[in-house]
Amino acid sequence: MVFPLAGSAQYYFHNNRAYDSDWIVEAGTTLGGMNALTDLGENKGLGRFYKQTNLSGGFYFAGMYRSMIGIRLEGCLGSVEEADSIQSNKSAANYQNTRNLSFQSKINDIHVGIEFHPLFLPSLIYPREYPPLLSPYVLAGVGFFSFDPKAEFNGQWYSLQPLRTEGQGFPGYRDRKPYSLQQRNYHVGAGIRAELTDLLVARLEMDYRVLSTDYLDDVSQTYIDPSLFFQNLPAGQATLASQLFFRGDELTPPTSFTPNAGRGNPKDKDGYFTLQLKIGVMLGRQRR
Repeated sequence: MVFPLAGSAQYYFHNNRAYDSDWIVEAGTTLGGMNALTDLGENKGLGRFYKQTNLSGGFYFAGMYRSMIGIRLEGCLGSVEEADSIQSNKSAANYQNTRNLSFQSKINDIHVGIEFHPLFLPSLIYPREYPPLLSPYVLAGVGFFSFDPKAEFNGQWYSLQPLRTEGQGFPGYRDRKPYSLQQRNYHVGAGIRAELTDLLVARLEMDYRVLSTDYLDDVSQTYIDPSLFFQNLPAGQATLASQLFFRGDELTPPTSFTPNAGRGNPKDKDGYFTLQLKIGVMLGRQRR
C-alpha cells in the first residue's frame, strides 16, 4: 500500500512505527578480522585461521531498494601475514619446512558491489505486514587494493617487490613481469543483516577477494640462481635479495634449494578475506 507523505516520494509501511521509501541509505562502520590464502603458512585446518588473522576495519555506504537490492561502496583497512614456520606438517618431505619463508603486508581495499536479500523478493508481489528482522544476503563486487609484502631480517622489515626474488624482469625470465602493488580484485561473499531498531542495523559478513596475482606473499614460481641478483640489481639490493629469497639456511639443521625447483604454486592465485561485524544507521526512514 502506498502512502503519499511529504513531496512526491513514495512511502511504505516498514512496521507500526516507521515508513520506508523505495530507496533508503544505510551508512556504517565495520570491524573484524582479515586473513590470507597464499603459498605460505598452513594450507588447511583451523590452525591457520587463529594464528594468522589480523584486525581490519572500515566504512560502508549502501543504497537499499525496498531492502531487497543494495548498491554499496565500501573501504577496508587491514593486514595479512603468513609464515611457513606455523606448518603443522613438520615432515622433511614438506618443502614448506625447508623453504622457511614469511611475509606481512598492509592492505588498503575499496570496492563497489551489489547485494541481494532474497527474503524481501516476495514483497514485490504481495505486501507483507512486517519485514523479516533477520535477512541473509549474498554479495558481489569489484574493487582495487594496494599491498606491499615485507619480510623481517635482523630486526628490520624489507619490501620484497623491489628485490625481484623470483627474477621478475631479469633476462631469461621475461615471462615473469614485476608485479604491481595496486591491483583490481573481485568480491564474493554472504552475510546476515539484523534490524536492531528502526534506525540501527547490524550485519555479520564474510567477503572473499579473488585476485589475479599470485604475488600477495611474493611467492609464486621457482627459485633462480642467486648469482642473477648480483648481475641485475644494485649491490645492496642484490645482497638482501640473496638472503631473503630462501631462508632454509637459517634453520637447524640448515636446508638447501635447487635453482628452477618449485618455490611456490603458480596454479593457485592468492586471495584474502574478511569476517566483519557491521553497524549501520538507516537514513531516509520516516517515523509514523
